[in-house]
Amino acid sequence: MKNYWLLAFGCFLLVILTGCGAEQAMKKGDKYYALGEYYDAAAQYKKAYSQTPAKERALRGKRALKMAESYRRINYTQKAIAAYNNAVRYKQTDSLTYLHLAEQLMKSGNYKEAAKNYQTALDSIKSYAFKDSRSYEQQAKAGLRSAQKAPIWKEEGSRYIVKRENFFNSRRSEYSPMLTGEDFNQLFFTSTRNQAKGDELSGITGTKNADIFVSIKDDKGKWQRPEVIDSELNSDGEEGACSFTPDGRTMYLTQCKTDGQYPRYANIATSQRSDAAWSKATELVLTRDTLSAYAHPAVSPDGEWLYFTSNMPGGKGGYDIWRVRLTSSGLGGVENLGAPINTAGDEMFPTFRPNGDLYFSSNGHEGMGGLDIYIAKPIETHDNISKNAQLYVIEHPGYPLNSQGDDFGMTFEGMKNKGFFSSNRGDGKGWDHIYSFAKPDIIQTVKGWVYEAEGYELPQAQVYLIGNDGTNLKLSVKGDGSFVQEIKPNVDYVLLGTCKGFLNHQEQLRVDSVDESTEYVLQFPLASITAPVMIDNIFYDFDKATLRPESKESLDKLVVLLKENPNVTIELSAHCDYKGPAEYNKQLSQKRAETVVQYLVEQGIESDRLTPMGYGKEKPKTVRKKLTEKYPFLKENDVLTEEFIKTLENEEQQEQCNQLNRRTEFIVLRTTYGLTPKK
Repeated sequence: MKNYWLLAFGCFLLVILTGCGAEQAMKKGDKYYALGEYYDAAAQYKKAYSQTPAKERALRGKRALKMAESYRRINYTQKAIAAYNNAVRYKQTDSLTYLHLAEQLMKSGNYKEAAKNYQTALDSIKSYAFKDSRSYEQQAKAGLRSAQKAPIWKEEGSRYIVKRENFFNSRRSEYSPMLTGEDFNQLFFTSTRNQAKGDELSGITGTKNADIFVSIKDDKGKWQRPEVIDSELNSDGEEGACSFTPDGRTMYLTQCKTDGQYPRYANIATSQRSDAAWSKATELVLTRDTLSAYAHPAVSPDGEWLYFTSNMPGGKGGYDIWRVRLTSSGLGGVENLGAPINTAGDEMFPTFRPNGDLYFSSNGHEGMGGLDIYIAKPIETHDNISKNAQLYVIEHPGYPLNSQGDDFGMTFEGMKNKGFFSSNRGDGKGWDHIYSFAKPDIIQTVKGWVYEAEGYELPQAQVYLIGNDGTNLKLSVKGDGSFVQEIKPNVDYVLLGTCKGFLNHQEQLRVDSVDESTEYVLQFPLASITAPVMIDNIFYDFDKATLRPESKESLDKLVVLLKENPNVTIELSAHCDYKGPAEYNKQLSQKRAETVVQYLVEQGIESDRLTPMGYGKEKPKTVRKKLTEKYPFLKENDVLTEEFIKTLENEEQQEQCNQLNRRTEFIVLRTTYGLTPKK
C-alpha cells in the first residue's frame, strides 16, 4: 500500500512538472516568435506540444497551430502541414488556418488537397468578420485558381532549361545570386554556410547568419570556389540580396543586425568598392518609419531608380515592391509600384533584365506554389499619366523556371536570357540553392544575298530595310554579298537591294509570330545597267511568236523590276540560233520581241519605255565567267558563233550552245525616263 501511494504521488508530481515544463516552453516560444526567431519558437512549441496530455485536445490543438505557424515561416513545409492538420483534428483553427494549410499543400505539390482547403478557407473567411478579411479572400481566390492551373502549367512546360548548380551550393542556404563585372565574370550570392562569419546560430533559421560570398571566373572561363567577402562588408549580423549600380562601384544590400531584445527589421545599406575591396555597409535611410522592413534592393538598368521590398503602410498588402529615385543630391520620395505588380500577398526580390523587364517573385499572383517568378514588361502610354508612372503587363514564365517551391532572385548574363536564380524546390528543410537557367530566345532573322544577275556577288551593294513598325535601316553586305538582320514578329517589311551600276531589286516580307527561331532567306539578283540581262524561262510555240503559259512567271518578275525602277527604259531583244534562213529568223525574233513587249504593256508598263528588237542570229551570246561554272567546256568571252559551235566535236555541247543563243534578254537604254519635262 505504501508503494502504491508513492507511485501515485510520483505520477501526480510528474504531471505537475510536465505541465510546468510545457507552460515554460510556451512562454519561451511566444518570446522567440515575437522577436521573429521562428526556428527557436518552433522548437519550444514542439516541446510544449509533446508534453501536453492527449486528453487535453483543445490545448494540444492550440499549441499545434502555433507550431504550424512557426514551421510555415521557416519553410519546413511537411512539418507545417502535419501541425496544421493536428490543429484541424483538434478543432482549434482560426480564420486563416485553412488558407495557410492550402499554401503549404501547394508547396508540397499536392494541388488537389490544396484546392479543397482553399475552398474551405474561402468559406471560413466569409464567416468571420475581421481586419483585412477582404485581402485574405483575394488571396484564397487566387490560390484556388493556382491549384487548378498549376498541374496544367507543369504538364505544358516551357522552353526554359533549369539545372541545379552544386558547385555554388552547400548543405545550407544559398540565394539571390547577382552577376557583375566585366563579361559578368563575378557571381555574388548570399549563403548561411559554415564559412560565414560569426559563431552563433540564428534563432530565425537555425543556421549561421547569412553573409555575401563571391565566385570569380578565371581566364579560361571556369568559376572558382566561392569565398566569403573578406572585408568589413560582412558582419556578425545578416547581409545578403545585393545589387550593383551600372558602373559596379556601389553595392546595395540587405542587412539585419542582431538584437536579442527587440524584433529585427531588415534595412537596406550601401557599400563602396575601392580597388578590389568593399567598404563597411552604411544604412540607407529610405523613410522615417523604423517599424517596417526594407530589403531586396535592385538598381534599374539606367541607374536612376532603386527598387526594393517593404511592408511599410500604404501598400497593397503583405510585402510590396516600391521604388525611390536616385539622384546626385540624394533620394527622392518612395513610390509603391501598385497594381498589377503588387497584390494582397507578398511581392519580393525585384531584379532587372538589361532590356528593362522587371522580374520579381510573388505568392499573391496565380502560381505553382510558394513564391513564383513573374516578368513585368513595361508598356508605353501616350496619355497624361505622370512621367514617373510606369505601366506593366505581367507574364508567368511557367515550369520549370517556376516550381512548387519558392523561386526567386534572378540575375542575367548581360542581354542573354540566361543566368542564375535561387529555389528551395525539393529541399526538405526549405533551404534555398542556386540554379542556372537558360531560355533559347526565339529570334527571327532575314538573310539575303545581293549579286549580279548572271554574275557574282556584289560586296559593294547596300540593302534598305523598311518596316511598318517604323524600322528604317541601311544594311551593308559582306564580302560574299550576304547580309543578316534580326527582325520582329507581326511586322511587314520591304527590302531594297541597291548597287551603283545596277537596277534596284525589291522584296517584301511578312513576319508572323513563331514558336521557334526562324530565318527567312531572300535573293537580290541585280540587273546590270551596262550589260545584257537574260530573262530565264521564256518559251514560245515552235516556229511561232506565241508565248507559252510557263513564260508568265519570269515576265511577271520583269514587270515588277520595271515598276521598281520607273525611270528606266529598256531594249527588249529576242535571238535565234544559226539554223534556218537568216532573214526568216530575224523576222521571227522581231515578232517574239514584240509579243513580250505587248505582254509587258498589258501589265501596266508604259510602251515608250520598251523597244522591241529582233536580231535573229546576228548577235550570238558572249560567254560570261559565271556561265563557265555550268558549262566547263566554255571559256569567258567565248562568242557562240556558228563557226565556234561547229568546231565542237560533241553534239550535246553544240546543242547546249544553240540553246544559249536562243534567248530573250534586255539591256538598259536610259535611266532618266520621266525625270525631264516632255516637249
